[in-house]
Amino acid sequence: MKETFYVTTPIYYVNAEPHIGHAYSTILADFMNRFHIMLGHDSFFLTGTDEHGDKIVAAAAANNSSPREYTDTVSGKFRAAWDRIGIEYSDFIRTTEERHIKIVQQILQKVYDNGDIYFGSYGGNYCVGCERFLTEKEIINGKCPEHNREPQYIEEKNYFFKMSKYQQWLADYINANPDFIRPERYRNEVLSMLKGESLEDLCISRPVSRLTWGIPLPFDKNFVTYVWFDALINYVSAIGYPDGESFKKYWPAVQHIIAKDILKPHGVFWPTMLKSAGIEPYRNLNVHGYWNMDESKMSKSLGNVVTPDDLVAKYGNDQMRYFFLREMTFGLDAKFSEDVIVDRINYDLANDLGNLINRTFNMNNRFSGGLIPEFGKDNPGRDELLAGFKKAVDGYIDHCSKFQTSIGIEKLWEFVRSLNKYVDEHKPWQLAKENDTGRLASVLRNLLESIYSVTVLLSPVLITLAPRIIKALGSTAPADTSSLLKLDNLKPGLKTGDLGILFPRIEKAKAEDKKPDAAPKKQEEKKEPVPGLIDISDFGKVDIRVAKVLEAERVEGSDKLLYLKVDSGYDQRYIVAGIAQHYAPEDVRDKKILLVANLKPAKIFGKESNGMLLAAKTGPKDRPVVIFADENIQPGARLG
Repeated sequence: MKETFYVTTPIYYVNAEPHIGHAYSTILADFMNRFHIMLGHDSFFLTGTDEHGDKIVAAAAANNSSPREYTDTVSGKFRAAWDRIGIEYSDFIRTTEERHIKIVQQILQKVYDNGDIYFGSYGGNYCVGCERFLTEKEIINGKCPEHNREPQYIEEKNYFFKMSKYQQWLADYINANPDFIRPERYRNEVLSMLKGESLEDLCISRPVSRLTWGIPLPFDKNFVTYVWFDALINYVSAIGYPDGESFKKYWPAVQHIIAKDILKPHGVFWPTMLKSAGIEPYRNLNVHGYWNMDESKMSKSLGNVVTPDDLVAKYGNDQMRYFFLREMTFGLDAKFSEDVIVDRINYDLANDLGNLINRTFNMNNRFSGGLIPEFGKDNPGRDELLAGFKKAVDGYIDHCSKFQTSIGIEKLWEFVRSLNKYVDEHKPWQLAKENDTGRLASVLRNLLESIYSVTVLLSPVLITLAPRIIKALGSTAPADTSSLLKLDNLKPGLKTGDLGILFPRIEKAKAEDKKPDAAPKKQEEKKEPVPGLIDISDFGKVDIRVAKVLEAERVEGSDKLLYLKVDSGYDQRYIVAGIAQHYAPEDVRDKKILLVANLKPAKIFGKESNGMLLAAKTGPKDRPVVIFADENIQPGARLG
């Protein structure tokens, strides 16, 4: 019997159109779904839209439409956005669907019959953005910190859920199941909510006299269900609670994905609701951070929203997915920057993976007629490759299984970088020149097999390009991924296809030239002992990496210059360094240096220099002293 996996996105509120905050959660869920299918599991992926409440009525009125028309339109935009970026969900639930309404009313009645819903009066500070009452602790400087607005004091009679009844149970359950909410920082945050003072009971209704756009309470038609006791139930209504086959199969093996702003509803409201209804709690709540722009959360209210369509049009779908999954450390906030997107595309995808694939296919075309070769009797570096790949796969699967995609992908990328080094170490072009056909065939086959296995593992990330690469190798994805560890899956004699450039490099946008006003000559000549201060963003523009010097020689006709071939961790390049008067070539060969990697190429003494070596100037004659890096630091490590 297959292992089951059930993953959900947050239930997206339709008071705004989809932006990259929504896209990240959805892409992460899509990755996890594809990842588990790749591992041979029976996986179900749910997403959808939350469509009731005051904000919907207000948004509809602002758009001169009815709530039904408005929700149909915006929910359709979410569905269309996910379709455009290739999201393969199993189901898309809308909270206005009859199948959902029926289950909400059924669970409400059950909780009411259990004595956990009562009628009472309440006055408190209500945040329209959060759509809930805030405690005094949650209000900072008189405002909701999440929406930066003052809450409204509201007093009225409504129905309440006895959430406080389950406070101790929930605290005990979380302590007994430390992986219930992850990462740990958010588990601790929920536990802090449950300590000390009693939880306030949850207001779950609104009078029809004030709000009609909602699900009627089954035990009082004068009230509608409000927000969270409606929205959260989508996770079980979509899979046929209580008797549906999908519910029996996938619940409670569910993995919820949410952003940290809705931690309390999912970490406190939802499990207590489930407990009251007699439903087993979910398996895990996986909480991610925000995408920040200039240190502020991305949101419509702040006017800094970027849409997934914008990014796909500019960079490509696979590139966007890679950036999201690689850049954000799970549980922490991440900075959204188009410069970083470009760096990920250029360094990781173009230089590391794309360069590996292109040079391997080109060498195979040149030396093997484009045919997948048989392994030769002599197979150099085979054992090291197998060991390195197994280590990479173990790390990739382990971390990605825990939603740590950034770390998981990096483990796989360490192997990708090692393959580029494998090419340089075994020099297929040299083997061809020496007519060492057996070793040449083995080296090429090892590279093609490695590319195939890595690509299969990356197929949940690179949903468009991975199938192209696999097809170009004359193969398909295996039914059992364990076979990848053999690095022996391709059929010798098949002709490889033409892939072209998979990841074109992208030039960063150039800042406008700024011409300072002319200063008096006297001031121009004055030297400042200390440079002017720079902003952290200015420093962030400089890409300083550890690089290893592979070759060094003097530049003919110059007594000051050395010509160095360096391994930057993601490519090999040549730089010109003005250190020849103080360093012989053998003094720097095989040493680790600091390289400014994103310096504009320049011609120096007829040699193209693609970067700059860092050295300190010392003494009365500004003698350059090369700054060597610790030998334990690998090429490609970035300073910052």
